[in-house]
Amino acid sequence: MKKYICEPCDYVYDPAIGVPEDDIKAGTSFEELPEDWFCPICGVGKDLFVEYDN
Repeated sequence: MKKYICEPCDYVYDPAIGVPEDDIKAGTSFEELPEDWFCPICGVGKDLFVEYDN
């Protein structure tokens, strides 16, 4: 699964890890995140994330 990075703060959403503190389980793709999900670091919405090539 692809990783996505928050453009404002550089937080990387890694589906292999998920976001346990937000009850997002490992294995949840970025597309499967709720539409109202936001960056746990800076609070912006999914629309400010782009695909991350590491």
